[in-house]
Amino acid sequence: MWKTKMILASAALSALVAAPASAENGVTTYDYQGSFDDAAFAVRNAIINDGLVVDFVSHVGDMLNRTREDVGGEKQFEAADVFVFCSAVVTREVIAADPMNIGYCPYGIFVTERQGEVKIGYRDYPDGPMQKVEELLYRIVNDAIVQ
Repeated sequence: MWKTKMILASAALSALVAAPASAENGVTTYDYQGSFDDAAFAVRNAIINDGLVVDFVSHVGDMLNRTREDVGGEKQFEAADVFVFCSAVVTREVIAADPMNIGYCPYGIFVTERQGEVKIGYRDYPDGPMQKVEELLYRIVNDAIVQ
């Protein structure tokens, strides 16, 4: 009985935590209750724990801050990183459906801090076979949020 209650409580918490904060402008974002560094660490671990390899971390926030004076513009983020990776299994499935789905690979999950708010998110993909990618991204982000 205790185990059943724990499973139900865990499922309820996951559903509550993983509700998207925003799903507009072609991206889905989730609020993260913690620091940017903690969120970045959680995302990296969630990708690795899913059996995937982080191919690259793009430090977009650093680039924007470093080039702001040269190209103009306001400061957008205190910090922003994009974790780039691919899944051989999911990618093979979506490319089997349409070889031009290769254009969507690799996949990325971003972590941002702006005005004290930390968010984790990913770009939205077209309906159809690419929803398998969104399911993968949702699962990884959800794992990062509940770590």
